[in-house]
Amino acid sequence: MHRPPTSLRKIMTRPRRPAGTHPGDTRPPTARPGDSRPAGTRPPTGRPPGRHDPRRPASRPRRIPAQPPPHPAELFTELLLLVLSGQRPVHAVARHVAHTAYDDLVRLAERLPLRSVGGHRPAVQRVGHYEVRPGVFEVFARVGAGPALRALAFRLHRGDDERWRCTAVEVG
Repeated sequence: MHRPPTSLRKIMTRPRRPAGTHPGDTRPPTARPGDSRPAGTRPPTGRPPGRHDPRRPASRPRRIPAQPPPHPAELFTELLLLVLSGQRPVHAVARHVAHTAYDDLVRLAERLPLRSVGGHRPAVQRVGHYEVRPGVFEVFARVGAGPALRALAFRLHRGDDERWRCTAVEVG
């Protein structure tokens, strides 16, 4: 059997120092007020002094699971709500709306069909969609502003560039 050199045996067999002491430190270890135990010792429960609850802190922070990205129907509903309530100008969504739907959206936005009612801002209450065929959705939404309810319907197409565009808009 191989024995470690003498210098290592001394280190391996040396008694351990109490926590919080350093070989060159001449100061006495500090104690907390009201603590009757010698400094550097912990209670048998493993809790820090002064802590009375049985819970222990988590060893690592809890992870929040990643949320899936919102459906394009939900994103477009919010965009159209902002435009049709007058909170955003029509040109703010111009790159997301196809040719004839843009003209329809301009006409609708002039009337502000989803404007605030009695001081209540409009809010989306429910969104549903139906996939007509791959890459095409028909979307319907219920928008409420105070006691008033309105319906919003539009169609989304995914283009060759993989971007979604609105191709039809109606408010009822």
